Amino acid sequence: MLLRRCTLTLLVVLCLGHVLLISSQVQARRGQSVLHATAFGAVAAVQGGAAAVIDGIGRIWSGYVGLIGVSRENEGLRARVLALEGQLQAEQARAAGAAALEVALHLQRSIVAPTLAARVIAGNPKPGALTVTIDRGAADGVAPNMAVISGKGVVGRVIGEPATHAAVVQLLVGKSANTGAVIEKSGVAGLVAGGFADGQLRLDLVSSAANLAVGDRIVTSGQDGFYPPGFLIGHVSQVIGVGKGREIVVAPAVDFSHINVVLVILTRVPQGVEGPR
Repeated sequence: MLLRRCTLTLLVVLCLGHVLLISSQVQARRGQSVLHATAFGAVAAVQGGAAAVIDGIGRIWSGYVGLIGVSRENEGLRARVLALEGQLQAEQARAAGAAALEVALHLQRSIVAPTLAARVIAGNPKPGALTVTIDRGAADGVAPNMAVISGKGVVGRVIGEPATHAAVVQLLVGKSANTGAVIEKSGVAGLVAGGFADGQLRLDLVSSAANLAVGDRIVTSGQDGFYPPGFLIGHVSQVIGVGKGREIVVAPAVDFSHINVVLVILTRVPQGVEGPR
């Protein structure tokens, strides 16, 4: 049995050797032996596969490097956009400040009483303390209880003793702030008070027979000794209830969340002299 297997193996080896010998002698179409052509084809196939793999890896690497470049370029563009947006906001802030100053100067020329332009430099961080600090003080002629206005309407009044070049202004919407008021169309007097959570004012002490409607202008009466008469406080936004128990809500004319430039009225206007409307 073992002898037969050895004989068979020897026969196979001899046949393969004979075939290889014949292949080395047989010429292919281009003058090469069949063995050489076969070997060359096999090697070429392997080289082609390897080249394809290398080329694919190269394309992947190039794409990866390209993505890194694009990512860095995008980061640079985002940084540039942020810088431009910051510049735009700065320009808008400067433009808003210039516009507010222009309005204040125009208002300053139209008021009979002497006024002083001032910039708001700080707010009070204490919760519920609705005050701002302006960059004018005692050295500029500012004194306690002087009225402060803007191009939109009444802002508030100076409270406490001013510093040399700074003063604190109580905003009209603040707690305990109030002013004598008049319903412009009818001349009915009342008292406007601040300190409400909704940021609106309330018109109190008005006759229950007084005729008023949403949109009516409310102006200062000049009877409180602080604010000159005729300056806009706000407009009636709601009338809740009827008779003596009705609540009159007044939307302030001034946007107290955004105050840049104000005017301090340095002297009290004599009664009978009205400000602009």
